[in-house]
Amino acid sequence: MSLLDKLKTELDRAGRVAQGALDEGKVRLEAFRVRQLADKAAQALGYAVYRARKDGGELDADTYARLSSTLTAHEVEADRLEAALAEAQGRRKEGDEPDLTSAAPPPPQPATPTDPVQSDYSPPGSGLPPV
Repeated sequence: MSLLDKLKTELDRAGRVAQGALDEGKVRLEAFRVRQLADKAAQALGYAVYRARKDGGELDADTYARLSSTLTAHEVEADRLEAALAEAQGRRKEGDEPDLTSAAPPPPQPATPTDPVQSDYSPPGSGLPPV
């Protein structure tokens, strides 16, 4: 019976390690996706400033606030996910099991008008539909 207990213990441990690796992969993908959204928000902000100055004016405060708050929100979320990954990697090096359940990505939210991805803005001369 001792052999079966050892086998069960090792299988349970292997299952926890595999689940930890899957959880870490999910968080890595979510962090990458959020970084891409931050890049798109920064691009939308840059293009908006460029267009406003090109037209001889300044970007209005509401548009700037909307675009910059979107960028800030994405950066904060990406930093949170990357900190959770770093913490999990540190625990794994120490031999503890990583617990990424607290860093699990929140459920996807529907696109809002403040999301630069859903704005009616497209880079000048790109020939692309609005992003």
